[in-house]
Amino acid sequence: MSHPSPSSSASGKPGRSQIFIIILLLIVGVAAGALILRGGSSDAKAVSQGNQEAAKPGAKDDHGHDAPAEKGAEGAEGAERSEHAEDAAPKGANGGQLFTEGTFALELLLVEAGGEPRFQAWLYENDKSLSSTGTLVTVTLSRPNGEEQKIVLQPEADSLTSAATVAEPHIFDAAITVQTLTESHRFTFSQDEGVVAMTDAQIAAAGITLDTSAPATLRSALQFPGEIKFNDDRTAHIVPRANGVVESVSANLGQQVKKGQVLAVISSASVSETRAELQAAQRRRELAQTTYEREKNLWEQKISPEQDVLQARQALREAEITVANATQKLRTLGTSAGSGSLGRLELRAPFDGMVVEKHIALGEAVKEDTTVFTLSDLSSVWTELKIAARDLEQVRVGGQVLVRAGASDATATGTIAYVGSFIGEQTRTAPARVVLANPQGAWRPGLFVTVEVLADEKVSPVTVASSALQSLDEKSVVFLKVPGGFAPQPVQTGRSDGKRVEILSGLKPGATYAAAGSFVIKSEQGKSSAAHAH
Repeated sequence: MSHPSPSSSASGKPGRSQIFIIILLLIVGVAAGALILRGGSSDAKAVSQGNQEAAKPGAKDDHGHDAPAEKGAEGAEGAERSEHAEDAAPKGANGGQLFTEGTFALELLLVEAGGEPRFQAWLYENDKSLSSTGTLVTVTLSRPNGEEQKIVLQPEADSLTSAATVAEPHIFDAAITVQTLTESHRFTFSQDEGVVAMTDAQIAAAGITLDTSAPATLRSALQFPGEIKFNDDRTAHIVPRANGVVESVSANLGQQVKKGQVLAVISSASVSETRAELQAAQRRRELAQTTYEREKNLWEQKISPEQDVLQARQALREAEITVANATQKLRTLGTSAGSGSLGRLELRAPFDGMVVEKHIALGEAVKEDTTVFTLSDLSSVWTELKIAARDLEQVRVGGQVLVRAGASDATATGTIAYVGSFIGEQTRTAPARVVLANPQGAWRPGLFVTVEVLADEKVSPVTVASSALQSLDEKSVVFLKVPGGFAPQPVQTGRSDGKRVEILSGLKPGATYAAAGSFVIKSEQGKSSAAHAH
């Protein structure tokens, strides 16, 4: 027979030891729960505070780095705004860029008045307009080409305005100094309006090469359009000098002939009459010569008087004059007494040359003033050009020139043989002429050429490659290398030798610029250019 345990009863109620254990477990559980609730509340508060601190601009984490913004739609938008915070500079009441230091603020705006960009500024103290009286504002611009421009703003009504204009392009680093009656301030900013953005990889892919502006010795050349002409001193227009009919033609167009060579034969009645007159005069001269000798012998023998001798001598002199006159007529006609047909007139070449024109045919009747042949010695030709009045000082007789053919790569050197003393009323130019040797006959009359008049050598302090020059808005520009791309720099050019160009203003020695391939930058600049307002 079994007996119940002292800790239990017949009704199954727990004993004292069990109740003690349960109470102990309850106490431990309550304590643990209190600890858990305390820790959770503290952690939640820390997390909430941490998120609020992270949401604040410029918050730092435990390592001193910028704390990330809270995620989500608003957080992403805030992060995007943060990325462009520097790009979106604060604006003032007049739309200008606002610079602040403590309670002082300056608003600066680049305005265009009458097409001339100028700086205008407004002053503020505690967000209220401040009088500009007694305040000096200076803006110093540092451009990519190394030039610096100091612009002083003068008080004008409720603002300050610069008297000096701000030349384009508006690419510069600027420093603003403000001196009031009691304090001074300094601000800086940059302007990159018109910069063509290009990476190093894009520059290499486009084949753009960089060079540095540097001094160089240039032999400048003025260029003039010209035309090859016949050398008029070695060109003959052959005419018959007597009316007649063509009996034969032995010279052809383009034929090279020698001096004295017969070109054509003409039968002329006037030549026949002149030859007949010469022959008659020669016969009379022979008779007069015989008569004079007989009378002279008789006078010497005291047979005839001296008067008969004098008359015979006078007749001989007149006959000789008649012969000389007829001979000269034939020479004037380009022929001589000759033999054979009295009317034969031979047209001969006066010098070695080429038949460049022919206007004669067999059986044709020609007049004495008709040009039947044009003969020219093409071993030398003329280059004719027109010189503007402004260039006459550099074009002088005896000067050396370089002639380039317009239709080929042929070149030749020559000398200036003539410069006109008068300027044409219509063209306002003076004629000039260059004598050009042409031993191979390559310089053909009628060929258009370019004549470069070479000037003295000169050392230019700043030069760039000719390929670097481009034209923007009717101005010569050079694209300077700047961080992130290229900036167009207007320049004033001087002399050139075809390879390098002198820069008179706008560039300093040592500036890095785009040489070969600069046209690629110009095209990119044209794509991205747009009208802008200041």
